[in-house]
Amino acid sequence: MSEKVKAIALLSGGLDSTLALKLVQQQGIDVVAVNFLSPFCTCDQKGRCFSREIAQKAGVPYKAVSKGEGYLKIIRKPKYGYGKGMNPCIDCRIYMLKKTRKLLIELGAEFVVTGEVLGQRPMSQHKRALNIIEKEAGLEGKILRPLSGKLLPVTKPEKKGWIDREKLLTVEGRSRKPQFDLARKLNVDEFACPAGGCLLTQNEFASKLRDLFKHKKKVTANDVLLLKVGRHFRFGKNKIIVGRNERENKIIVERKQKTDYIFEVPDWGSPISILQGRKSKEAIEFTAKLTAMYSDCKDEKVSVKYGSKSPLKTIIVKPSSKADSNRHNLTLRRM
Repeated sequence: MSEKVKAIALLSGGLDSTLALKLVQQQGIDVVAVNFLSPFCTCDQKGRCFSREIAQKAGVPYKAVSKGEGYLKIIRKPKYGYGKGMNPCIDCRIYMLKKTRKLLIELGAEFVVTGEVLGQRPMSQHKRALNIIEKEAGLEGKILRPLSGKLLPVTKPEKKGWIDREKLLTVEGRSRKPQFDLARKLNVDEFACPAGGCLLTQNEFASKLRDLFKHKKKVTANDVLLLKVGRHFRFGKNKIIVGRNERENKIIVERKQKTDYIFEVPDWGSPISILQGRKSKEAIEFTAKLTAMYSDCKDEKVSVKYGSKSPLKTIIVKPSSKADSNRHNLTLRRM
């Protein structure tokens, strides 16, 4: 062939997608790495997935694509339901691959490469689910999964002779040993986590998101980012977020909306709290009590500052009791 065949490799930054990219590169395919950015990624404690660094090290072009706020509509009402939390794995794959199908034309690529392993994820990586995903995304026969390729139907790139099926693998199930062995052979030593991660699978985060969807018709990316920080409480129709450290306090201040009230205990180590919703006397008092409780002030009566743009008003409260705070804590009570 006078020109190399080009493929798009979905690169999450996890081990499987990194290995899949490498295996296709070894077969002489010109690869473009595409990473779908998600606010639900848990690849490392700082939210980095290292996909850009991995693509750079592999010597391939890199493109980051935001899932966008349309993805939140998929999460709210997925056609194929949820996994163990609020994770709509099948719908998520369809959503990303539909976007990828458009990129095939834009980038002049012939097929898509993923790091999926047959039987690894119970909801989305069995044969029936993989078939549904391909069909709904409009990519039947155009998705190559090199790690499990020999266990799956022959794809277009194999039929065309671009990919040698004999060089594909038979990795199956949830064990990570075959991938770690392959990583050593291919000198792959940099990846965020073995298989990536998603906050939507975590019960604590799922409870907060479920509550958000229940109480808010139009959810934004900013709302989701706030779910990742602080302690979250529901007081009637009001939402209260209380920072746990200086980093979270800063994020809460940056992300608060104009209509939110901000609370703090002056002259003490104090969380920054925000109150969302109607600013009733009861809601203001309860937010002040929570702020006082989590501050370093141990007085029986605590002076709490609050306000809209900045905390200018003062309210004197008795700190909330642990039992009362737990009753309103979204991550402690069942949703």
